[in-house]
Amino acid sequence: MIAVMLVFTTAQTILLGPASLSAQAGAQSRCVDCHTEVTPGIVADWRESNHSKAGLDCAMCHGSDHTSTEDVAAAGIVTPQKCAMCHAERVKQFESGKHAFAWAAMNAMPTTHALPMALTEGMKGCGGCHKIGLKSEDDITKLRSRGVGFGMASCDACHTRHIFSTEEARQPQACQTCHMGFDHAQWEMYSASKHGVRYLLKQNKTLPETVAAPTCQTCHMQDGDHAVRTAWGFLAVRLPMPDDEQWAADRVTILQALGVLDPDGQPTGRLDVVKAADVARLTQQDWEQERGKMLRACGKCHSPKFARAELRRGDEIIRETDNLLADAIRTVADLYRDGILEKPENYAYAFPDLLTFHDAPTPIEQKLFVMHLEHRMRAFQGAFHANPDYALWYGWSEMTRDLSEIKAMAEELRRNH
Repeated sequence: MIAVMLVFTTAQTILLGPASLSAQAGAQSRCVDCHTEVTPGIVADWRESNHSKAGLDCAMCHGSDHTSTEDVAAAGIVTPQKCAMCHAERVKQFESGKHAFAWAAMNAMPTTHALPMALTEGMKGCGGCHKIGLKSEDDITKLRSRGVGFGMASCDACHTRHIFSTEEARQPQACQTCHMGFDHAQWEMYSASKHGVRYLLKQNKTLPETVAAPTCQTCHMQDGDHAVRTAWGFLAVRLPMPDDEQWAADRVTILQALGVLDPDGQPTGRLDVVKAADVARLTQQDWEQERGKMLRACGKCHSPKFARAELRRGDEIIRETDNLLADAIRTVADLYRDGILEKPENYAYAFPDLLTFHDAPTPIEQKLFVMHLEHRMRAFQGAFHANPDYALWYGWSEMTRDLSEIKAMAEELRRNH
C-alpha cells in the first residue's frame, strides 16, 4: 500500500506541482459531494479503491473541464495511456498481448460491418467484449460522436471501475463475461474441469487456501504478465506447415477458406489482417515461446513429461479436427466449382469464406460456419482446458455430425441441380 501511495503521489506532483495539491483537494471534494448524490455507486466503489486511499484526484483521470451538469461531455475519456502514467509496465505488457488487438480484430471481420451498430458499438454484442482492444484517437472521436457510452480504458474491462481491484482481476470470474459462449466457451470448460472445480472449492472455503488450483491467470498471465497470448492463437492455425503431408494439405485448405491464402497457396492481403490482429502464430519460434510458457505453468503441479504429453494430445486433436473441417470445406468448394452452388460475389476465391459467420448465404454454408467456429473451437479448446466432455461431445462428435450433414446436403443439391 505504501508503494502504491508513493507512485500516485509522485505522479500527482509531477503533473500538477506541489502548490496545486491543496487546490486539488477542494476540487476532489466537490466531485465527491456531487457524485455522492448523482452516482452513489461510483463513489462507493471509488472509496474502496487504492486510488482513493492514495488520495488520487478524479481530475487525474478525467481532467478538470467537467464541473456541472451542463458540461458532462467535457469529462475526459480514460485510455490506457492515462493508466500508464502510474502503471507503465503493465500497460506495455497489455499492448503486446492479444487483448490489445480485440477492437481491431472485431472490425477486421467481414461480417462485422453488416451487424446493427448496437451490437458493435454498444454493450449488447461483439463490442461489449471487444471494447477491451486499443483504439485510435479517430476511433474514440467517432464513438463519442455517436453517443457510445462504454468505457475505453481497456484496463477497466478486468479492473472494474471505479474500484479497479487487483484482487477482482485475479479471479477467474473476471474472465467469465467475455470468455464464454458460442465460439469461446473457455469459462464453461474451465469451471467444469478439475482445475476450475478445485479453485471454486477454494473460493467457498471447502478446500484450504494452500491447495493447488490454477485460475485462468495462473496459465495465461504468469507473474501478472498482461501480455495474454496462446501458442495456437484464436484460430488454431499456424506456420510453418507440419511435416505430416495430410495435415499440411488440410491446413492449406483451411487457410484458403479463411481467405489468407489464394487458390495457388500464396498469401493474400487478409494475411496482413491476421498478423495485425495476432490471432495466429506465424513462426516456429513464436509458437515455441508460448508453448514454453504453458509448460512452465503446468510444471508447477505436474511433471514435465505429463505436461508435454497432454499438450501434445491437444495438438493431435487440432490435426484430427483439421481433417474433418478441410473435408467439409472441399465439399462446399466442389459445389462452387461444378456450378451447383452459386459462389457469392464478395468471395474473392472459389472457397467458402469462414469469416462471413452467420452471413453465409445458404444452409450448407451456415452449417460449415458452425462446424468451424463453434464445434472445432470446442474440440481443441476443451482439450487444452482439461475438459474431456467439451473436447468429445461438444467438439469432435458435433464435427463428425456436421460433416455427415454437409455431405448429405451436398448430395441433395447435386440431385436437384
